[in-house]
This record gives sequence, C-alpha cells and structure tokens, in this order.
Amino acid sequence: MRRNALSACMKAVPAFLLALALVLWLLPGRQAAAQGNALVRVVHASPAAGNVDVFVDGGKLLSNFAFGTVTDYVSVAAGPHRIQVAPAGKGIDAAVINETVSVDADMAYTVAAIGDSASNLGLQAFVDNNQLSSGMAKVRVYHLSPNAGPVDIATGGKTVISGLTYKNASDYLSVPPGSYTFNVTATQANATVPVSATLQSGMVYSVFAVGLYKGTPALKFVVAAVSGVPGMPNTGSDPNALPQSASTTTVLPWVSGLIALGALGALGAGAWGIMARRRRSA
Repeated sequence: MRRNALSACMKAVPAFLLALALVLWLLPGRQAAAQGNALVRVVHASPAAGNVDVFVDGGKLLSNFAFGTVTDYVSVAAGPHRIQVAPAGKGIDAAVINETVSVDADMAYTVAAIGDSASNLGLQAFVDNNQLSSGMAKVRVYHLSPNAGPVDIATGGKTVISGLTYKNASDYLSVPPGSYTFNVTATQANATVPVSATLQSGMVYSVFAVGLYKGTPALKFVVAAVSGVPGMPNTGSDPNALPQSASTTTVLPWVSGLIALGALGALGAGAWGIMARRRRSA
C-alpha cells in the first residue's frame, strides 16, 4: 500500500511542477528589460560639420555620418546622455559638439545636429508622436535650414503649415493615403519648391528641410518614413517597441486562478487516489 501511495504522489508531482512553472513564467517580473527605454534617431543637418563621428556616453554610435542622413530609431535607456560629435576620424577629443540630452521612458525623439558655422554648432531635440489612426498616414516637417527663413506649406491649393521657422517642427498632418504635391514656400525669398510624395496607409513621414538656400550644401528635403503604431510591437514607430528577442506577458487574474486550481487538482487527484485505495484495502 505504501508503494501505491508513493506512486500516486509521484504521478501528481509533475503536474504540480508544470503548473508552478507556468505561474513563474507568466509573472510580471519577467517583462523585458527594454520596456521603459526611449527611442532616438539622429539627423545630420549641419552644413558646416562635414562627415562626422557621433559618440554617446563615450562610445562611438555612428561613423562617417554624412550630411543629410537620418538614422533609424534606436532604443536607449531613459535619462541623461552625453552626445559628442567630432569630424570623422579625428576621435572624441576633437568633438565640435558636446552636449547632454535627457530622454524620458516610452517616448520617441529626433535629435538633429545643426549649425552653419563653428560658433553655432549644437543639437536640437524634438519629441515625436508616431501614433496613427487606422487607415491614415501622417506627415511632419522639420525646418533645419539655417538661412531659408520662415516657410509655408500648401497642398491641393490649401495652406496646411504656416510660418514654420528654423529649428522648429510642424504639427503632424493626418491625411488619407495617396499621392500629394506639397509646395514649400520660403516667404522672405518668395521661392517655392514642390515636394511630391506618395503616402501609404499606416506610415508616418518626416520631411527634413536641410542645407542652404542658394548656398552649399544646397537646400534639399530628406524624407524618412516609419511604419506601425503603438500597441504593435517590433515596429520602428512604436515608442514601446521591444526587441525581437524580448516579450512581455501579463497574468490575468482568472488565468492565474485556473493555473492554481489545476495545481491543486493535480495534488488532490493523487491524494484522493491514495484514500480510495486505503478504503478498498480496509
């Protein structure tokens, strides 16, 4: 009889251990370490800087970073970070920009290197909002041209952005997908440049005006696009995105209750079997 009781207990233990393992696996403490980070991308918009190396907290992030280039978003820890920008190949001690930028958890940022002379080089940070309504596209313009003056932007005969000045970004425009021509007018110079784009549903477009009006490097518009919305992990525009190797699972109260009942049931079944065998043998 002792052997039968031991055998019944041994059969119940694996089920209990499996249920316990499931509970531990689903505990909130297993949430990915990437949660709570910020997303940051970098734009080289300084006509005076040439190709540069970018260092963050003493480590090299970008090498030979060219004017007019926009990086993808990268995940960084929330808090202050020291950003240094040096001519390519010259090393961190030759940094021409040396600033600290603070970022908050679960936010997205664009950090632009700006300035058209050695005396006014610096960083300009923007908070991005990549939330997007279903079936729509969004557009935002970043004015990073130091001598273009205020600009107006019109499409379809309607002015949609007015008086946008240097080192500022427009509000987001939420528009249906389709083909558009945006006429960008430098109001002081009375010069208009058409920018054509086909906007897709579920995309967020950033238009960066960089360079010099009637100068070198010449004024141009750089377009960067990211897809996805918050709540859809592993997309470039999700401020809460997690790396592909990470995942987050939250235990719902009824799920944990069912698991606990399953564990108790497994033990109970073993105990009931032992008692039944004892009664039959009595």
